Amino acid sequence: MDLAVEERGEGGASFLLLHGGAGPGSMARFAASLAEQKNARVLTPTHPGFAMTQRPEDLNSVRALAKFYAAFLSQLQAEDVTVIGNSMGGWLGAELAILNPPGIRRAVLVGALGIEVQGHQIPDTSKLTLDEIMNLSYHNPGPFRVDPSSLTDVQRAAFASNRSALQAYASKSTDPTLLGRLAGISIPVLVVSGESDRIADAEYGRAYAAAIPKARFELLMGTGHLPQIETPELLLQTVWKFTQATQDG
Repeated sequence: MDLAVEERGEGGASFLLLHGGAGPGSMARFAASLAEQKNARVLTPTHPGFAMTQRPEDLNSVRALAKFYAAFLSQLQAEDVTVIGNSMGGWLGAELAILNPPGIRRAVLVGALGIEVQGHQIPDTSKLTLDEIMNLSYHNPGPFRVDPSSLTDVQRAAFASNRSALQAYASKSTDPTLLGRLAGISIPVLVVSGESDRIADAEYGRAYAAAIPKARFELLMGTGHLPQIETPELLLQTVWKFTQATQDG
């Protein structure tokens, strides 16, 4: 099937950016900065079903989507790829790391969902208003609030499409088997949490990192669930430092 992918830059280092429920637009500015500042090749796909794209009925879980992307990477024949996933995209990045297709060298999981951690339940965003989601997602939600009445019909349709796709892939926000399967990851992994993330908090992120053999944990101050939007320069510096540190293993 077709996959919508935006490609930026032509550098030697390759990055695959995996968005979460906020949709592909949540990665766009960060992708542009990464490509420009680090002379990198940056791929930002739109998961089938998001942004009003088509999704086959059997593509209905994060694990299935990970297999789809593993096939995509094999076809791409890229080398030394850094996968960066946010929220559901972080869960997807973890599943990809477990599959370990050729070309993936390291993974950065930002506010990743997917595991079950006692005392740290992931909110069901399908039952929340946009304003409530904003409150959970940002250190300072003020500058990022959206007035629903100001949205165009196309924007409303895109929001609805994103919510529907998110429910299709990750209706429960967790997979009871994932925590145990993380032990099978053999590549270097950086788990990133925002200090003010109220969707997947810092302790949740620490539990994620503890379950992965070669994982490091990084807490970003003054940011929430979407650092690629709220504090993009801080996330870029963190990602690049990790990428350079793992060049030679």
